[in-house]
Formats: sequence, structure tokens, C-alpha cells
Amino acid sequence: MSAEFIWPSGFDLDIEFGYLNPNVVAPKRHNPRIVLNTDGTSVLRTLREELSQCRSFLFSVAFVTPRAIALIKQELVDFQGAGRIVTSDYLAFNSPEAFQELLNLRRLDIDVRIHPAKAFHPKGYIFERPDSVTAMMGSSNLTENALVRNHEWNLKVTAALQSDLGDQLAELIAGQVEESAPLTDEWVSNYAANYAPPGPRPTHDAAPAEEAETAEIVPNQMQEIALAAIEGVRLAGHDRAIIISATGTGKTILSALDVCAVDPVRLLFVVHREQILDHTISEYRRVLGGSERDYGKLTGSQKQGDRRYVFATVQTLSQPDVLGTFKPDAFDYVIIDEAHRAASLTHRRVMEHFQPEFMLGMTATPERTDGFNVFELFEYNVPYEIRLNHALEEEMLTPFHYYGVADLTFADGRTTNDDSDLRVLISPERVDHLLCALEIYGHAGVAPQGLIFCSRKDEARALATALNERSVRGRQLRTVALTGDDSITDRERRVVELERGELDYILTVDVFNEGVDIPCVNQVVMLRQTQSAIVFVQQLGRGLRKAADKSHLVVIDFIGNYTNNFLIPIALFGDESLNKESLRRSLIAAEESGVLPGLSSVRFDRIAQERVLRSITETRLDSMQNIKKSIDVLRNRLGRVPALSDFLRFESVDPVLIATKGRHYPELLERLYKSHDTGLNQTEGKALELLSHEVLTARRLHEQALVRLLLQRGSVGTAEIEATFARGGIACTKLQVRSAIDTLTLAQHAEVDIKRYGSGLATMRGDRVELRADVRSAYRAEGAFAGAVDDLLDTAQELVEGRYLPGRPFTPGRQYSRKETTRLLTMPRKWTSTLYGYKADRESMTCPIFVTLHKADHVTASTAYEDTLLDRHTMLWYTKSNRRLDSPVEASIIAGEFELHVFVKKDDAEGSDFYYLGQAAASDAEQSKMPDGKGQPLDVVRMMLRFEEPIESALFDYFHPEITA
Repeated sequence: MSAEFIWPSGFDLDIEFGYLNPNVVAPKRHNPRIVLNTDGTSVLRTLREELSQCRSFLFSVAFVTPRAIALIKQELVDFQGAGRIVTSDYLAFNSPEAFQELLNLRRLDIDVRIHPAKAFHPKGYIFERPDSVTAMMGSSNLTENALVRNHEWNLKVTAALQSDLGDQLAELIAGQVEESAPLTDEWVSNYAANYAPPGPRPTHDAAPAEEAETAEIVPNQMQEIALAAIEGVRLAGHDRAIIISATGTGKTILSALDVCAVDPVRLLFVVHREQILDHTISEYRRVLGGSERDYGKLTGSQKQGDRRYVFATVQTLSQPDVLGTFKPDAFDYVIIDEAHRAASLTHRRVMEHFQPEFMLGMTATPERTDGFNVFELFEYNVPYEIRLNHALEEEMLTPFHYYGVADLTFADGRTTNDDSDLRVLISPERVDHLLCALEIYGHAGVAPQGLIFCSRKDEARALATALNERSVRGRQLRTVALTGDDSITDRERRVVELERGELDYILTVDVFNEGVDIPCVNQVVMLRQTQSAIVFVQQLGRGLRKAADKSHLVVIDFIGNYTNNFLIPIALFGDESLNKESLRRSLIAAEESGVLPGLSSVRFDRIAQERVLRSITETRLDSMQNIKKSIDVLRNRLGRVPALSDFLRFESVDPVLIATKGRHYPELLERLYKSHDTGLNQTEGKALELLSHEVLTARRLHEQALVRLLLQRGSVGTAEIEATFARGGIACTKLQVRSAIDTLTLAQHAEVDIKRYGSGLATMRGDRVELRADVRSAYRAEGAFAGAVDDLLDTAQELVEGRYLPGRPFTPGRQYSRKETTRLLTMPRKWTSTLYGYKADRESMTCPIFVTLHKADHVTASTAYEDTLLDRHTMLWYTKSNRRLDSPVEASIIAGEFELHVFVKKDDAEGSDFYYLGQAAASDAEQSKMPDGKGQPLDVVRMMLRFEEPIESALFDYFHPEITA
């Protein structure tokens, strides 16, 4: 090796760790790794991570799909270096649409090339950094399944640029470029003209119309479950039920299958829009068969109410002179479509008139903003429910790729916000910005059939005019604006034009939120702020129906400085928790895994993501208004006051937030609903307050298990506690047992806790713990207190088992307060108020380290250390001031005597909780100096904290958006 060779930082240690000695403490940035698609990693995540750090790349892959390109589109948009993709027409696997998507990457300065080899079959990815080169080679092509789902083997290795392997890879790159030719429009056109898909050719012989109408429809697994549940409601003696099913999941077919099973003498199907009647009748004929004369319409223009199966608009049917022609028992099965509209006078009139043997409501969004309880109309019977995320998981919908794109920022720093006037919304600069995003993110290989949701009618009309004067990828745009001012006939005509490919986009203001079925829609563009999570999901759902030749939906959301940006993750992830940690975690988890259920994906550009995160931080999610609204939703659903466990069961508000908003949950209910009485006396209220704030929040099983044992026995010894924990599979030490007891006795707690909770719940006598007699007596009375305690303990157990890793004090990526940290590390709870920076405990031999990466302006110079996350394995950390290498605690940390647990938050605006990054070991300690507020030098120890397990990549990005190579 030449004398001029310079090792990349930490490279020698990574080589020794990876090839020679796994016990070496190394940065783990360059060590060899096997890349699989598992719960902890994926090929996609590896590609995204490498693209964020390299200066150039080459992909050499035989097979490419449009959806795979969509999964890495944002990384390619953000990429600033030199990128190349080499592929071929081997086996005709790559569709013309895939080549169009590749061709479109040229506008991102990606060099896409065609290799002439007859059997081109590589699967290699090479990434060059300033001082090293990384190659991943194995079995993964650039397809969505290979990146995320398939059983793939890949090996990722890194070499110094000057090394032999580095030279070989450089020669390989040069050879690929020399042997290949740039992809051109002419080449793609010729390929498309002569393209024959691989595998068996599909037949184009259509079945006769009558045969197609009567072909047997077999229920899928989800439909079988739903049908059995609906039948179960009938067998239980109920005559009404409502099903909740996301848009596009086949509600109509499901209801038809149930009608087929019941075989009613007569059926009434009620809709709110005449436009969907023909499609509904067609779907029913596919399932039920029968003569065309069995099916009748009841509308303003057609009166066929004497047929066996009557499909009616509620506007016509509800008219007294029409409704009066039917006896209440004229139909033995009645279906109410879009049942969330049943609050209307017309719907109520119809539902009150008819008395069928069974009435079924169907809706995708039963929640209403006016407080009306739809569930009450159907006697709270909900046999089947599948929301958006679960429907995607079951692959019942078309996968979507969502791109959160920052709306235009003008030269003077302005961007769209809640108060933007029309001139800003339709300015030429914003039109250019919109067109640029459509060209980059939109389908390149498929003609757009899109909906653009605008904020105002005049904006929709002005933008449609402006877009019709412009082009995308050389094609003149064809758009039209539709609003509530346009007639239904006009709307229908424009929808048909979109379906026929005669229009590219329809710009609208809430007209197509629901009640219209356009399966061909392959783009949804949101050019307005999100006012409601329900409306967001409705608009997203317009493009989620499956259709022939539709591989995925592209969603482009333009995100300005809107106060309601926090609603975006609520809508995308179905997160109704009102918990800021949960929302941030949903965003981080989507980044970490790369995909949502069903291979959908959510990606934000950096500015858009920052706007969403800032909105989450600045919004009072847990306001009493929001909490009451969420409780009302669940109360309407259940027909009773929800228990804490109900909030978990129905994926609603975080029950910890509900129980700790005041003293306890019953008190919160009493504050919100004047008619509600807690039913608790002062003793019971105090006990429930302690259980709510100290046991429900414990983030481990020990406390709730101990409370259950004491409620049963009254008094137990520490040995019996240990045995009970062991039988329940709860890992524990003597210190953890003592810590759990302290929670109930308030031993080692701060004065503020003792003042708040009084004498606690239990006392310690020798080695025995005794539950307070008055508390046990209150519980044994089996009144409101017992019910509240059981509910709280059940919820606590389910929370811990569902959210936290067993056998470990902390779960990486979760947030913890200082008080929770002292509990979980078995430290005295009274240390909470002094636990700033770090604190070592000689009894447990643990030391939690708390780091705020961006200190507030008022923080003194002597504590404003430049703690920095260097990479996913390493943090640069400074001790407290006036510390030296031989200071007792610091020397013990350096010597590895303490378990170091690292907690981080961005800044104080995030609140008092910190994200747990993991356990770390100290290394490379050195004495250093830093100035105090007057510029005088202070002793401080500078060291590296090396994590045992790498920080989740998305969590690292969250704290460290400017990634270094």
C-alpha cells in the first residue's frame, strides 16, 4: 500500500470488525453486511440510505418496474450527484411504461442507459463517496417486490477508492457506460410499438353479455368473515346493522352476497345519487342473476317500484306521495347506501316508514361533524369494519405512492398559507411549480387521469384555464374545473370524458369527495390545505379503486405553511391518538420501513416534512375540545360511555392521554359531561389518581401485576412478588421489585408526589407489602371504583405488551420522561428534578444521558455543548463543565462501569420527553475546554458514545436531516 494512502475515518476498525474480530469497537459504517427483506431492514431502505450519502451511483439491473421507481423517486429528486441506471430489454420483462418512467428521470439528470447484451442479468448497485465505494450485489432487481417483499440475498461491501476492489468496481462502472447507450425517446417508441408481454398472451375474446352478467361471484376471505358476522347479528335477533368499509373495498358486492344468502322476497336499495344506480344494478345482477325485469329503478324519471329488486334515490323515494305507495312491510330487506347521510330528513323519513325483516347500512366514514349518531339508527350493531390501512394491508385497494411536496416559496420568502389570496394561488410561478411536480412525480408511462382538489372555486377555474395553455412532457394538457355550481349532467359528462382519456385532469372543490366511482383515476393532486382528516381520506379514496392496467395511484400533496398540516399524518396513518409522539413515530416508521401495508409509500421532501413536524409541535392536539370530540365519536359508536380499554380496541385516543389529562378518567368525564357522576369518594379518587399517573404510565408490567396481587391478597412478601412476576413471564431483579413497590408506597419519591397522592396505596412492613385497608375495601365493594381500577389495569397491561419490548428497560424509538427513566432504571424517583444532562447510580450501575441537540437561546454557554449525532452508530458527547478525565463519575463512564442509556430530543419545543436511542459505550475520551459565558475556559471531557445497535435510520434522519458522508 502506498505511503500516500489515507484510511477513511474508522475504516480500519470496520474492516477488522467485519472480517477478523467481531469484538472490536468499530463505527460500523463500512463493515460488510448481508441485506435481506426482513422486519428490521430491506433492500429499499438500504438503497435510500446509500442514495442519501453518496456522491454518485450506478444501478445495473435486468428488470425495472414503475412502482420500484416510485419507491425511490424522492431520493432521486433530492440527489445532487451523478447517477446512472443501466438496464436492457432482456426477456421483454421491462414494460414500455417502465422505460417511460426511466426516460423521465433524465429531468433529474439521471443518465439512463440500455445495454445490448442478449442475456443481461446483473443485479448490482454501486455507490461512490469521496473516500470509499460501496457495492451491493445479489438477487434483487429494481422491482417493488424485490426491494421490499421477496426473499432476497444481497451482500453489501465497502472498499477504499484506492484499493484493488475499488479499482475493480471503477473498471466495472466504466465498462457498463462504454458498452451501453443512452435511453432515447426513439428507442422507447420503437420498443413500445413491437412490445409483447412475457408469458402467456391474454385472450381478448369477451364472454357474451348475458353470460358475464350471471357469472358466479365467489366471496373472498374477508367477505366470508363479514357475511358470517352479518348473519350472526340476525341470529342474535337484531334487525339492523351497519358495516364500515373503506372506499373501493367492495361494499356493494358484499351487500349483494348477503342478499343472495338471505334470498328476500323483495329488496330495496336506497342511494343518494342517481348516477350510481346503473353500476349498482349491474353489480347486483352479477351476484343475484335473474331476469332484467327483476330489477327496477325509482328515480325522478323512472318509476319501477313494483320490481322484485328496487333501486331508489332517496330524493324520489322520500317524497310523501311516492313513499305512501309502499306498505311498511313491502320489502323484507332494505339497504341504505352511504349511511352516514342518514341524519337527513329524507333518509329518516324512509327509514321510519319501512319495517323490513333486516336493514343494512353501508358507509366508509360514519363519523359526522354535526354530532349526529349514525350508529344509534342501526342499534350499535357493527358486524364488519375495515378502514383504509387495513384494506391496504389486505391488498383490497390499489397501492398508492404519496409525495408530500413543499408548495412554492416565492423570492420574497412567502409561501401559501391559511390566508393566501387568489393572486398567489394562481400566479404563473405557482403554475410552473405545479407543472414541475406533475412532470417529476406523476406517471410518465401512463396517460394521466387525475383529480386536482383546489381550495376555492375561482382558483379551480383560473388554474384550469392556465393549465390548458401548458403542456406536460410535450403533451398539451386538457383540464376542466367542476364545482357545486355545475349541473349533475355536466359533471357526469366530464367524468365520462376523463374515463375515455379525453381529459387529463378535473380540477374541483370538494365535488368528488364521495358518492362517485371513477376507478380509472391514477393521480390525485391536493392543491389545498387539509381541513379534515375525513375529507383527506375521502379524496385519497377517489383513486384507490382497482382497475385494469392500473398498477398504482400517485398522490401529490402540496404542503404550504398551513396550521392544519398535523392532520396529514392523522389521515395517512389513521392515527387518532392525539399523541404527538405517536404522530411523529408514524412518520418515522413510514420512513424507516419504506412502505405502508400493501406496498404503498409515504415520502416528504425535506421542507414539506419540516412543515408537518412543526405543525405537530405547535398544535394543541390534546385540547379539551379535541378530546371531547374523540370521546363523542366512540360514545356514539358504542351507545355508552367508553372505557379506557375501548380507546385501544378501536384505535382511538391514547388512553394514557385520556387518563392523565386531569386527576383520572372519571373526573375528566365529569368535567366534559355535566350529567356524568364519577361515583367515587375522596379515598377512591386519590387512589385512582395514583394508579392513572404512576401505574398506567409505568411502561412495564411490574406495577399492574403487583396491584392485582395486592387487590387479591391484601398483603404479600417480596419473595412472593418475585415468584408471581416469574410465573407471569415478567423479568425482574430485586431492584425492579423494590422499584415497583416504591411506586405504590411513594418511597424515594419527590415531595411533590407525596403531597399529590397522600399516603400512597400501600405500606412496607419488614419484607411485606400491605395494600391500604380502605383501598382494598373500596375495591371489594365492586362499585364504580372497582370497575375503573380493573379497566385501568387491563389497559396498562395491553399498552405495555403492545408498545414495548419485553425484558428490556427501554424500547428504541419510544419517548420517555425523566421520571419514567428513573423508574425503569430503578433509581429514586426524587432524582427526577435533578436529572439534567446525566446522572450515575452506583446501586444499579446505570447512567441515563439526556441530550437536547438544539439548545434554546437562554441556555448558558457552560451547558450549551455541541453534542452531535455523527452517524447511526456514534454520538459526539460532552460531559458537564468542570469535569476531568479523572473525575469519579466520568472516569467510571470511560472505564465502562456503567450501563449508558442515551435519550435525545431535537429541542425544548418538543416537550419534556426524550427519544430513546439505545445503549452505548464510551470511547476516545479526551480532556477538552469550552468557554463559559464570559469567555473563560472550563474543563470538559469530550468522548464518543458508540451504540450497541444502530439507530433506526429514519429516527437518525429526524434528528440529523443534513446527512454527512
